[in-house]
Amino acid sequence: MNPVVHFEMPAEDKQRTKKFYETAFGWELKQLGPEMGDYLLATTSPLDENKMHKNKGAINGGFFQKGEYGTMPHLVISVADLAKHMVIVKNAGGEIQGEPMDIPGVGKFVMFKDTEGNRVGMLQPSQM
Repeated sequence: MNPVVHFEMPAEDKQRTKKFYETAFGWELKQLGPEMGDYLLATTSPLDENKMHKNKGAINGGFFQKGEYGTMPHLVISVADLAKHMVIVKNAGGEIQGEPMDIPGVGKFVMFKDTEGNRVGMLQPSQM
């Protein structure tokens, strides 16, 4: 099985979003720069020295600008071989959205639409 490893939600106002989730849930949010699409990265549980969750099963997430990339939350699924899974998704009736991109220190990433029109991400993590 391929686990869910990340969530993403749209945000209109990143500062307002940051303040809300830090205040309401104690998350740590970090604003990334324009080279990363001004993404707001969310750490949702304590990490160890290897940046792995201390709480088994916990995942991190982030916030993208509402609009161009959608208006609905979506999740990211970890895969061992992104190119192979792109073919599997297509053969199962999904539609790959764009080209895979490298996220420095994270891995290779691509979005797809499932058979119900949901946007879902796939991530081939970098080797640690």
